[in-house]
Amino acid sequence: MTNSFFIAHRGSGDNWPEHTAYSYGQAVSVGAKAIEVSLSSTSDGVLVCHHLTNTQKLTGQNWNIADRPYSDIAGLRNDARQWLGPASPRDPIPKVKDVLDAHASKEVIFIEDKQGTNTNALLDLLDSYPDSTEHFVWKQSGAAKLPGAVRERGYTSWGYFTDSSDRQFERFADTFDLLGIYHDATDDEIRRLVSFGKPVICWEVHTRWMRQRLEHLGVRGMMCSNLLYVTSETPKSTKDSFASGLRAPGDLPWIHTWESQPVLQPESASIRFEGDGRRSYVMGSMCPITSGNYTLTYELRWPTNTGAAPELDAGIAFGQADDRAFRPWTPNEIGGYYLALKPSGKLELFRQEPKIQDALSISSVATEPPVPGEWMRFRIDVAPAAIRFARLDGREIATVADDTAYRGAYFSLFKSHPGGTPVEFRAVEVTSSAATPAPSAGAEGTTKPITPPDAEQAPAAQVSAGA
Repeated sequence: MTNSFFIAHRGSGDNWPEHTAYSYGQAVSVGAKAIEVSLSSTSDGVLVCHHLTNTQKLTGQNWNIADRPYSDIAGLRNDARQWLGPASPRDPIPKVKDVLDAHASKEVIFIEDKQGTNTNALLDLLDSYPDSTEHFVWKQSGAAKLPGAVRERGYTSWGYFTDSSDRQFERFADTFDLLGIYHDATDDEIRRLVSFGKPVICWEVHTRWMRQRLEHLGVRGMMCSNLLYVTSETPKSTKDSFASGLRAPGDLPWIHTWESQPVLQPESASIRFEGDGRRSYVMGSMCPITSGNYTLTYELRWPTNTGAAPELDAGIAFGQADDRAFRPWTPNEIGGYYLALKPSGKLELFRQEPKIQDALSISSVATEPPVPGEWMRFRIDVAPAAIRFARLDGREIATVADDTAYRGAYFSLFKSHPGGTPVEFRAVEVTSSAATPAPSAGAEGTTKPITPPDAEQAPAAQVSAGA
C-alpha cells in the first residue's frame, strides 16, 4: 500500500483494550511488525504494562502503580468498553516480562518507562534477550535527557515531541536516532522535524487521512492506534455491526476521546448519540464506497419525547472526500451533503462547503412527524448527476436533487442539534444501485441558503498528547 512502517500504538487501542497481552497478540496476528509498550514499576519492583502511572482511567481503581504491590495490580482489569463497546473484553494488566517473552524474538518493541525511574532495571531486562539491540527501541520524551546507558548498551532511541516551541527540535534532535511528533502538529512543524534527515514517526494515527497527510509531509513511521483500518484501503463491510457490541475498525467519533464515543446497544442492534453538543460518527468500516451509483439505507428514532424543540435534527452526512470529521453547522475541512430530519417531519438535504458554518438547502420534503420511540426508515440514492432521498416507513415520500458538487466515498451519522436530546440509529447499509429513479408523486423540492439555529462553535479538542 505504502512505504510506511507501522507500530501498534498501545497495542492498537482503537481495535483492542490497550496495553494488554491480548492487544499485543492481536496486533501481531494481523501483521504488525512492531508494538509499543509503556511500563511502570510496582512497589515490589515488578514492571507492568500501562500507559498511565495511575490505574484510575482504565480500571476504575485509583491507585498509583508505584504505591501498590504486584499482587494488587494483578487483580485489576483494563476496561475499554466505553471506547470499544460493551462486548470488549476486560483484561489484566500484564507483566512486561511476559509480553517480552512472547514478542521479543520476532517483533520490534518500542518501550518506554513512564515513571522515569526504572532505567537500569529495564535495560538489564532488555539485555537478557538474544539480539536485544535489534528488537528494542528506547522511547522517551525528546525534551528529556537520554540516559547514557541507552547508547552505551547499543540501543536505538526514539525521542518524541509534541511541538517545536522553545526551539526543542534544534536543542534535542541530534540526541536521538529516530524522531517523533504528535499528529496535531502543524505541517510546518512536521516538515521542520523531517528536515533533520532522521526517520520521523508520528503518533497517534487513527484515520486513513492522517496517514496520507503524514506520508505527504515525509513522515515514514506511523504509531498507529487503528491498524485494522488504517493499513487497508477497502471497506470491511456493507452493513453496520452495532449488534456485535464492538465498534468496527474505522468507525470513529468526530473527536478521538472516550467521552465522545456514542453508545453501542447490541440488544437493539443500534447506536445512541447522547450528551450535549453536535456530534458525528464516521462509518469508516463501510468506506470507501466503491460504486458511482450507490444507495444508503438506515433507520433513525428519537427514543424520548423531543418536546418543543424545532432546532433538533439528525441523519446521515455523505459525499465526504475522506474520513476527516464532518459535522453539520460546524466549519469543516471538507465539504459534503447531509440529510436531516426535523421533529416536524421535514426531511431536508443540505450542502455544506469546506470551512463554512452555514449550509445551503438543496431540497426538502414534508413527512409525518416522528413518534418518540418509533423507528423511521430512510433511503438515499446517489448517482453522478443527482441525489434522491426518501422516507420509507409508511407511505414512501421522496424527492430528487440535481446537485453534483460532492461525490466523495465516505459518510457519517450525525446529531446536529446543540442540546442533549438523544438520537439512535440502526440498520445502516450501503449497496450498489442502478440509475437514480424519479421522485414519488407529490414531492416538493426547495433550494435556499440556511444559517445555523445558533452560533455554537466547535469545542476545543481535548485529546491527550501523551504518546
